[in-house]
Amino acid sequence: MEPVDIVGKAKEDASLPKATMTKIIKEMLPPDVRVARDTQDLLIECCIEFINLLSSESNEVCSKEERRTIAPEHVLKALGGLGFGDYIEEVYAAYEQHKLETMDSLKGAKWSNRAEMTEEEALVEQQRMFAEARARMNGGEIASKQPDADQNLES
Repeated sequence: MEPVDIVGKAKEDASLPKATMTKIIKEMLPPDVRVARDTQDLLIECCIEFINLLSSESNEVCSKEERRTIAPEHVLKALGGLGFGDYIEEVYAAYEQHKLETMDSLKGAKWSNRAEMTEEEALVEQQRMFAEARARMNGGEIASKQPDADQNLES
């Protein structure tokens, strides 16, 4: 029988993108150092095992706090519990950076197509959305006619 991890999948199902991991390994070493393919495979397996160990410990921390969702704080506590306390500050900094980058990209995506609209186009779009909402509220069909830009919003 195959070894099974926490979520019931076979260990072979858990993997990391080989090309990405190879790139990270090469970036971490001086340019004149080469790594044998079997050594790269071993390093990737070690990373997978570390992630499984950290996930398991984070899950235990989460369970002890009677939570159902693992939060970043649980991962930080798990690092300390596993003896990786020296990394907590750096991991937390990376987490904060990730939050900032994620918020920036979400804000950019949310407003990117609206920023390209002219004021008149935005007004027409707004009126179209009002008409759709009004039609849904009245239980009727959405009017196929696009409202004029000059039409009063009070209708």
